[in-house]
Amino acid sequence: MNDREIKMVALDLDGTTLRDNHEISPRTVAAFKSAMDKGVHIVVSTGRVFSALPKQLFTIEGLEYVVTSNGAQITELATMNKIYENYLDPEDVVTIAEILCGKDYSIEVFLDGTAYIDEEEFNEVRDHGSTYRDVNYILTTRHPVPHILDFLVANKDRVENINVNFEFIEEKQKMWPVFGALDNVTLTSSFVHNFELGGATTSKADALKYLMDRLGVTKHQLMACGDSPNDGRMIDLAGIGVVMGNASEQMKEKADYITDSNNEDGVAKAIEKFVL
Repeated sequence: MNDREIKMVALDLDGTTLRDNHEISPRTVAAFKSAMDKGVHIVVSTGRVFSALPKQLFTIEGLEYVVTSNGAQITELATMNKIYENYLDPEDVVTIAEILCGKDYSIEVFLDGTAYIDEEEFNEVRDHGSTYRDVNYILTTRHPVPHILDFLVANKDRVENINVNFEFIEEKQKMWPVFGALDNVTLTSSFVHNFELGGATTSKADALKYLMDRLGVTKHQLMACGDSPNDGRMIDLAGIGVVMGNASEQMKEKADYITDSNNEDGVAKAIEKFVL
């Protein structure tokens, strides 16, 4: 086996594999199939919780594994078994809840493959929309519960991810160092208005390392594509780190290669260039 030949392609979804209409283009699906025909593992690696995965993914024959919640879980699609779990420590969940108590932020809790949101916020978004988030995405992927922080603490033993969304960027900037000071919590972000809290070693990169060991893939045989800070560590891990043309300049500085944007089949073009 050629140690430099790509054997695994890890792909973020939003802003990367998905177009802005939340669909995977025909060209990208065709690139997946051609790569899989060569024995390459196509691995979706997303910040999304499992229940929020686009249905189109499950129509693509040959996909084996999905990394979700920024690396908190790996699901084997053939069996729907969770083969890897890496959650927040319960004590840290309580600490995070205490910090967030009394704050007027949008808080989402990922557990058991589902994303939960406070029902008052859900109803507000349903009735009045949102100035900074995709309303349809919230209404179709988030499950409302009463008193989200109480729900968070009550389920502290199995929290995959805590997503905090900010209408005003200044509030995010103010809270970032507060959560960044927590020793056993991973702090990252997938879009301008949020940050995401995971366990001490929860990341897309750590989950991919587990999968690479399982499948006998070296870092030189990994290509990873992403666009946001929560993709940074897997971009660093990969032998070929591909960053999308729509990414920030900070992310582009990490790239071994900059492809076209998510709306211009950037993932398909990277697979065609480095894999096929």
